[in-house]
Amino acid sequence: MPVVIGAKPERGFQDPIGLLIDCHRRVERFLSVLVRVGVQAQGGLLTDEQRSSLESALRYFREAAPKHTADEEDSLFPRLRAIGPPGLDGVLERVKALQGDHARAEKAHAEVERLGQSWLANGTLSETDAARFSQLLAELTELYQAHIAIEEREVFPAAAAIGQAQRDAMGKEMAARRGVPQDGRARRATSEP
Repeated sequence: MPVVIGAKPERGFQDPIGLLIDCHRRVERFLSVLVRVGVQAQGGLLTDEQRSSLESALRYFREAAPKHTADEEDSLFPRLRAIGPPGLDGVLERVKALQGDHARAEKAHAEVERLGQSWLANGTLSETDAARFSQLLAELTELYQAHIAIEEREVFPAAAAIGQAQRDAMGKEMAARRGVPQDGRARRATSEP
């Protein structure tokens, strides 16, 4: 089933941390789509459904996922640093590592994008490229599992210390990144495939 762009989310920009959690669920879903297509087609000819799913998942990671990264790096992490210790030393150390994860994920996604576009354009992938596609997705799966767990168990709960005015400002920044007027509800980048 193709992905629907523009569906409504469960949470809006008035709950920026909840919106980040919703984004994590989309990252997990679209990554699982890429993994599923890779396993099913193994670099061979794609069915119409596989082609559509691959196109949608690649588009998500090309267009929507970078906004999520910016939400964290430009809106959330600086506000956590501004609160600073005491009590947040460990979380702030985690934030440094999470930024490294973002850089590694971006590099891997660029290669997945290149391979995925080649697959779409040429109809198949070489055995070497198909193996690399699968390897990258395995690495991303492992990276995201650990990354999301740290954010949701440690970093996002620490964000409760961010005052309401700053949470409101985060929501406005997130909405602006997406070109969405802040009306209390976010447009969802994508829905379940």
